[in-house]
Amino acid sequence: MPPILVTDDGPIRIIRMNRPEKKNALTLAMYDAMAQAIEDAQANEALRCLLIAGAPGAFCAGNDLNDFMAMTQEGELGAPILRFLYALARNEKPLVAAVSGVAVGVGTTMLLHCDYVVAGDDARLSTPFVPLGLVPEAASSLIAPRLMGHARAFQLLVMGKPLGAATAKESGIVNTIVPPAGLDDAALAAAREIAALPPHAAAASRRLMRGPVEGIIARIDEEAAAFKDRLKSPDAKAAFAAFLGRKR
Repeated sequence: MPPILVTDDGPIRIIRMNRPEKKNALTLAMYDAMAQAIEDAQANEALRCLLIAGAPGAFCAGNDLNDFMAMTQEGELGAPILRFLYALARNEKPLVAAVSGVAVGVGTTMLLHCDYVVAGDDARLSTPFVPLGLVPEAASSLIAPRLMGHARAFQLLVMGKPLGAATAKESGIVNTIVPPAGLDDAALAAAREIAALPPHAAAASRRLMRGPVEGIIARIDEEAAAFKDRLKSPDAKAAFAAFLGRKR
């Protein structure tokens, strides 16, 4: 089966990361496939809501290690990653997420672009960018402080402190918490409720709430430039060498 499954259930497009053996660590090809699914939905008026989901116990473990190590050698952020982040930022359809288990790096920052997040009580969000000598991405440095306040966002994005499901809900990232066995049903029910709303009113309201997309895109680009610089830095190289040493 492909690592990204895209299915349309009436007015809902379900984008499911399907690489459970790697805890849905994202390859560049997976980024491209998810971006394509989001982009294609924009012109389809029959689709009124998007739902991003993962596997039981693993929403997304962040970037695939092999792809990421290649990026550290090249000092470049892969184009498919930026394509996916732009697709999230420019998306005009209400976006729901179903999160179970680990949500690392982009597995957490993509949630900041979602409108409704259903989490299993086993969810664990973390963004270990700075401990790896890097900086936050996906406009998280802009959106997270707005959403959570500076203090909580600093603890998550800079200190790399993980959030359990309850704390993520208190912080405004998660809407509701359910047992993992009921996660998909609860997320789909939320997506159906949203899809039943008048679509143009929902889209207009969402645009007003999110503010100008240009600011989000500009922050994605600013973060990406800093990320590239950090990939080449001695402290990032040392952090990755230590990380790989622990993995062996």
